[in-house]
Amino acid sequence: MNVLVIGSGAREHALCRALSLDPDVTALHCAPGNAGIAEVAELHAVDALDGAAVADLAAALGAELVVVGPEAPLVAGVADAVRERGIPAFGPSAEAARLEGSKAFAKDVMAAAGVPTARSYVCATADEIDEALDAFGAPYVVKDDGLAAGKGVVVTTDVDAAREHALACGRVVIEEFLDGPEVSLFAITDGETVVPLQPAQDFKRAYDGDEGPNTGGMGAYSPLPWADPKLVDEVMATVLQPTVDELRRRGTPFSGLLYAGLAITSRGVRVIEFNARFGDPETQVVLARLKTPLAGVLLAAATGRLAAEPPLRWSDGAAVTVVVASHNYPGTPRTGDPITGLAEVAEQDGPTAYVLHAGTKRDGGSGEVVSAGGRVLSVTATGSDLGTAREWAYRAVARIGLKGSHHRSDIAAKAAADAPQGAAQDPK
Repeated sequence: MNVLVIGSGAREHALCRALSLDPDVTALHCAPGNAGIAEVAELHAVDALDGAAVADLAAALGAELVVVGPEAPLVAGVADAVRERGIPAFGPSAEAARLEGSKAFAKDVMAAAGVPTARSYVCATADEIDEALDAFGAPYVVKDDGLAAGKGVVVTTDVDAAREHALACGRVVIEEFLDGPEVSLFAITDGETVVPLQPAQDFKRAYDGDEGPNTGGMGAYSPLPWADPKLVDEVMATVLQPTVDELRRRGTPFSGLLYAGLAITSRGVRVIEFNARFGDPETQVVLARLKTPLAGVLLAAATGRLAAEPPLRWSDGAAVTVVVASHNYPGTPRTGDPITGLAEVAEQDGPTAYVLHAGTKRDGGSGEVVSAGGRVLSVTATGSDLGTAREWAYRAVARIGLKGSHHRSDIAAKAAADAPQGAAQDPK
């Protein structure tokens, strides 16, 4: 199979790495890619938001499957443009991708499908914002209605900060605070059949102990030893299948990767948000544990044949990923700093631990790999259990050199140390 992946982050590197290990993949391309992806796929320049350009590239390469990684191209209709050229695309239509592109649309779908979620108000004026904030009280949860690269949500006890964020966004969703630990659960779907992946947990705050501002995610782990063994079945029955069924009923079937961000509250499972694509950094740990070759599953979803696929196979072990971020992230990041230690990780830690590139590029003059974004690297490791996976991940992180960089030192620490099966505690 000849596969083209669209995107340039660590999620796309994780996808490309998994696809490169699939014996059925005979040619692998990525556009635009990054310095790390270049080691496993042939890179091509393209505007990832230009559906016609992506479709032209796919046709020129003879691609038999196009995997659209990021949310912005999906909302822009890139998967539609590829399908219109007769090429299978893994990713929802622009209409279905509104499940991520508009928080208000997602709330409407959930209400129609009977999916449990937080009570909320959609607000567009200062008066509506004040009324909603007053109705729910602290902690305040304010979400930009549109795409915000994982940083459009503010959770705060400061009403002035909540109001400031809401006014800056324009149209917002203000909702009740959901207590309890958070879980990410992905599902692959062809618009009818839904196949859940393994749950993961990510760490949104910038610093240890869940301090600091929200980020796109500073690390993740899988599996979740503290979670109820029946969690996946429950979420399938109450969240994922009803949502897919409702979108099909509306005439906008969702085909691709449906991501449910969940809160395990004292009143049961509640949906925090939906994403229309693989999440980052959870993809890094989920794919690290997947034993089933990836390409055939994605193609089956893209062509409506998912029901015929055999059950997915998973490693019994664990995976941990730690994000190395550039100076000042999640503010305006400093870029252009050389990255050292990548060869050492490959030589001394592989294949147990490896580095997935996010914000990197190769300097045209020196040939060095340099930082080119906020989240620069996802250092990922597998092991027989979370403790072992953490040890390998942090050993590899210690080999990485990036001036001014920072990372969390507590990814999966509590879960690895003392979260027993079925524990109702927050594993962070």
